[in-house]
Order: sequence, then C-alpha cells, then structure tokens
Amino acid sequence: MDYLHKTVNEIKRLKVQGAEEVAKAAIDAWDKSSDKKLATSLLKAARPTEPMLRNVLNYLNEFGNAERLLKSIDSDLNKIAEFGSRIIKNGNVIYTHCHSYSVEAALIHAKEVGKNFSVNVTETRPDFQGRITASRLAASHIRVNMFVDSAAYYAMKDASVMFIGADAITAYGDIINKVGSHMFAKAASEHGIPVYVIAHSFKFDPMTEYGNPEKIEERSAKEVWARHSKYIRVRNPVFDVVPSKYIVAIVTELGVIKSTALVDILSEKYRWMFKL
Repeated sequence: MDYLHKTVNEIKRLKVQGAEEVAKAAIDAWDKSSDKKLATSLLKAARPTEPMLRNVLNYLNEFGNAERLLKSIDSDLNKIAEFGSRIIKNGNVIYTHCHSYSVEAALIHAKEVGKNFSVNVTETRPDFQGRITASRLAASHIRVNMFVDSAAYYAMKDASVMFIGADAITAYGDIINKVGSHMFAKAASEHGIPVYVIAHSFKFDPMTEYGNPEKIEERSAKEVWARHSKYIRVRNPVFDVVPSKYIVAIVTELGVIKSTALVDILSEKYRWMFKL
C-alpha cells in the first residue's frame, strides 16, 4: 500500500483524529503524491463531514506550497489558543464535550499564563474522546472532573462557560460538532452559560453558502453495540448541528467573531475558498 492510500485508510478508520490532524495528514499525503488529482479525490472522500480537509486541498490545488500551509496551521493554533484563553477568568469552571485540539490549546495556554480554573468533561460515547481531553489537560496540571454523558447536567451545573470545537461551520452560523453538542449547548444557553466555539476558520464549509447542507456522518453500529438482536437497529450518528442562536461567538485565528458574521469576513479574506 502506497503512502497516499495508507493515509486515506488511516483517516477513514479514525487512526488520525481531529480536523487539524486530518488536514495535516492530507497535506503531507498530497505533497508526496505524484498524481495530485487522484490524491485530492481520494482524500476528500475519506471523511464526509470535514470541510477543513476539503479546504486545505482546495488551497493546495490553488497555491501549492504544502510546507507554508503546515506552518500556517500551527501558527494559527497559537493565535486561537491566545484568543480563547482571554475568555477564561480566575475561578472559572469550563465545561467541554468531546475532544478538540483548539479547545485543548486554549485551556493549556490559559494555564500557562497563570489562570486558575478547572474543567468539567463529558466522556463522549461511543469512542470516549472526552478521555483524550481529560488526559491531555491533566498532563498540563489542569484540574479535571470527568462525567458520563448522561450526567451532563451535573457537569455544567456550576460551569462559568462552555467551550466546544467544531467539525464544520455553516454559512448560517450553525456549527457541526460531536453528537450531544446540540442538547448540551441548548441546556447551557438556557441556564445562562455562554457557549463559545473554538475552531479554525478553515472549518467553514463554503458549499453551505449555496444551499448545500452539511452531511451528518453515521458510523458502524459495532462501535455502540457489537452483538445485539437482529430486531434492534443501532443508530450511530456522529455529529449534531448546533444552531447559531446558542453560540455567543466563534474563536478563530482571525479573532472572536459572531458566527453569523464569519461568512462575510471569510469571503473577503479567503476568496479562493468560495470558488465552485
């Protein structure tokens, strides 16, 4: 198996997780492939709900220079971390769901600049990505409380703010994130807990500007229940749509932006992104 097909397979099988990591793996595979058209096609198809994957490939086909793009993504993460950390105050309790490199970076940066806070994390079934968040934060000496998903009320009861990542951002200001995010964001918003999305602007899906809905991926039932009665249909949707009305702002490398204003900013800064 060549490097391109190996990378595609690893992305499909979730050996590579997180939109930024998927994007970086795709950039590397594209750069090392002699057939750029084939690489673009196979990589785009590897993960349906990943606009950042599609955007980096569109960027590469427009401008090339994979090394510059990789450096830019790393630099952008530092900016996102700084902007996100400014939201955190001493004594805050941050609630988060699933795992996001951007959320993680913001929390770790806040710790590094001396802020005192704790984080409540829900475990995030069926793949338990919340444990990734908890383990990485604990390694940076951040106090973490872990809750099962059905105890989300307790996880957010004393929360000052909710941070979540995003797999996709739509033209309507809605975001797509790990399943559970919609009901948790709604609950937080209704209880006066501000909800911030922390994500790279490349997660914006320009196709939603033209009325194309973001595809909600559904994965194998075996992830949830490997052996079950044939009379039981196990559903395993991976993502939720979180409406913009529950989101205070999206923290990107461009700053802290109202989700409904992001499309206008991006259409000016990244015009290539909107080419059909």
